[in-house]
Amino acid sequence: MKEPFIFLRSEITRENALTLVKWMKDNEVTKYLSDPQSVSDSIEQVVQRTTLPVLTHLFNRNGRFYMIYNKHSIPVGFVRLVKKDSDYEIVIVIGDRNNWGKRLGTAAIKESMKIAFFDFRAQKIIAKIHKENTRSIRAFVNNGFKAERESDSLKTFTITMDQYLMSINGNTVLAARIYITETDKERIEKNIESVLNCGKMSDETVRDLENEINRAVIVDSKQISSDVITMNSRVLLHLDGEEMEVSLVYPEDADLENKKLSIFSPVGTAILGYSEGDMIEWEVPAGVMKIHVKKILYQPEAAGDYHM
Repeated sequence: MKEPFIFLRSEITRENALTLVKWMKDNEVTKYLSDPQSVSDSIEQVVQRTTLPVLTHLFNRNGRFYMIYNKHSIPVGFVRLVKKDSDYEIVIVIGDRNNWGKRLGTAAIKESMKIAFFDFRAQKIIAKIHKENTRSIRAFVNNGFKAERESDSLKTFTITMDQYLMSINGNTVLAARIYITETDKERIEKNIESVLNCGKMSDETVRDLENEINRAVIVDSKQISSDVITMNSRVLLHLDGEEMEVSLVYPEDADLENKKLSIFSPVGTAILGYSEGDMIEWEVPAGVMKIHVKKILYQPEAAGDYHM
């Protein structure tokens, strides 16, 4: 069965917070959660205390919080990752009941595991689930979690880094840190929204790019290091045994004949935010593509071309 498309977004807006309050007041959504009324009240208090349009920093005080979006860029749930020493405890809720039974929870778990293991270097992910919540138990088990212990009301499931890597056949290499400018992030996200609305790209292509943006360190355009691949950069790559000079561009400027690669192309998505000297392994339908970033030949920010 084809995996449903979802993506995780770390930015939490005021509108997101109000949506969360609505979900947390739905008894069907919260019946297996501990103290949902307290959570709902605390979110409402946060919204009332500030007029800020973006509340991300308030939601990340005791962990990392992500909204789950569907292919139409509509929020359908949330993920919370809470650090416990070298491990992370995970809570996933699909708050929009119209999207229950569509395997969005299973897909969200899969994306959350990538973040916890590759970005946060978790040694283990822990899920504590109410014994009667069979739908949630099934979703975690389908993602490789193993039952570890049981209390009167809860079952605890875990998966270690080694177990996760074995489950994906050991083909994934720990992802290096990448950097994206605020300007590039905003423009790329607008492009993602546009292609989702018109159906120009495959779900998997868009999801890969979303994942890279979500795991990236976002920096000001004037503070980005000159050895990082930003949008409209020209770089020398060693790709599967062949050297080539390419430019990373937006879809409207793509030109394969002149080696101008769209950010939505496999190579374009793969190299975004990496630095000179980095080695990248990127999965494509034909296998694993190996890329060495040999040299940054031109970077707009380093040249002072902030309008590009």
